[in-house]
Amino acid sequence: METTDGRRAHTAPLVLVLFGAPGVGKGTQAQILAEKLGIAHLSTGDAFRKAIAAQTEVGKQVQRYVESGALVPDELVSQTVAEELQKPQYRSGVVLDGFPRTIAQAQALEKMLRNLGMSLTAVINLVVPEEVIIDRLVKRGRKDDQPEIIRHRLEIYHKETAPLLHYYQTHSTIPVITIDGNADIDTVNQRILSAIKSRIHSDAQQ
Repeated sequence: METTDGRRAHTAPLVLVLFGAPGVGKGTQAQILAEKLGIAHLSTGDAFRKAIAAQTEVGKQVQRYVESGALVPDELVSQTVAEELQKPQYRSGVVLDGFPRTIAQAQALEKMLRNLGMSLTAVINLVVPEEVIIDRLVKRGRKDDQPEIIRHRLEIYHKETAPLLHYYQTHSTIPVITIDGNADIDTVNQRILSAIKSRIHSDAQQ
């Protein structure tokens, strides 16, 4: 990211985690942020597909879980992301979408970033009212996007991810920036970018 006079305002690589319930727009915002900030976008789904396509040892193990429809264990998820982060395109920064999802994954992320000489810049927590999420997903029109199914998915999300959000909120070195995601894509994106710039400016002043 640059200042208005073209100088780099932040020399360390930007490492952002996009956090939020299904339907808040994480994937869309991650792609736009990556493009605007000139850094890579890493989603766990893409990382799984790449590992499986390359038939790495980790990829073969992940494939067995994916094909059976079972959840991929924390350790394998973390290994897949760690393998992907070794690639040179992530050295200038990354927007992580869908990872971490548990405290164990968050701790693994901290370790892998430390090994790469990087650190987490911020967690972007996108918040959208539940009824708006349900309306968005129902309009998407997929077979499993029925209101009761969506509500069940949201219950699981809140149960599983609440501890992780609390972990980050009480982890003083890693800021959690909560963004109101109940707006159009461009407005939400501007809110995120403004918050990131404010955070970087604050760091530069310290």
